[in-house]
Amino acid sequence: MKSLNVIGCGKVGKTLSRLWSRHDVFKVQNVLNRSLQSAAQAVDFVGSGRAVDDFAQLQKADVVMISASDESIGPCCRRLAATDILDRDVVVFHSSGSLSSHLLEPARKRGASVASIHPIKSCADPAASAETFAGTYCAIEGDPAACDVLRDALERCGAITFPLDPKFKTIHHAACVMVCNYLVALMETGLRCFEKGGIPRDTAMDVMKPIVTGTVDNVFRLGPVAALTGPIARGDRSVVQRHCEALSQWDEDILEIYKGLGRVAVELSATQGNASADALAAIEKMLHD
Repeated sequence: MKSLNVIGCGKVGKTLSRLWSRHDVFKVQNVLNRSLQSAAQAVDFVGSGRAVDDFAQLQKADVVMISASDESIGPCCRRLAATDILDRDVVVFHSSGSLSSHLLEPARKRGASVASIHPIKSCADPAASAETFAGTYCAIEGDPAACDVLRDALERCGAITFPLDPKFKTIHHAACVMVCNYLVALMETGLRCFEKGGIPRDTAMDVMKPIVTGTVDNVFRLGPVAALTGPIARGDRSVVQRHCEALSQWDEDILEIYKGLGRVAVELSATQGNASADALAAIEKMLHD
């Protein structure tokens, strides 16, 4: 079994380390965090490994995962490359969703093969994330040898892997943010509008749930074009105008969110073909003004 060192064992690091340990994919060897206490807590969560708080304490491992924050990956890699534990048999990878494996060039120069992975999953709760990881899509890019090792490691835990062009990894991550993090922000925006209309937040949550879940189901069942309903799908410019006027008198920030998303809805409606071109042109002008 290959050995694994973990540098920066946060939520993603804990999730993957526990999975790989449980599935006998990697033997977790050293866990390096900023403090010995947090490293020890990570080891307790994973169920194996030795907590360390200095790069000099790292033993040589077959695989090294840098699952630190994005701004810490480069410095961590440089400090790792300054040790004597890297050679051509070692795989070094990071788990950032927005940065490519090029950030690991110092390790590559020491002979290691490098890669990056991005599990497209919210790991807010590592314990729950590890239990529900099967079926998670994971993007992989980097050196072929490193990608082969990581593809096998992820798929043995039930992941579905796919290759990613490193030139567009940041856009890939922006997409993940929009459909996950910004979806949460959009739900909060809707809640604020309900509250402004006099509906208590708890009631608004109950009101939102069936329409949100139904809409999401329609998007995946029918596709975005067919799933679009509402005033822009109908070409009802008077409704859109009233929305814009009401929002402009209350909250300009929410108005801008409404307009930006509305312009995308106009494109979908045009493809759908149910609204007249003149009506959509008028709505688009309204949303740009």
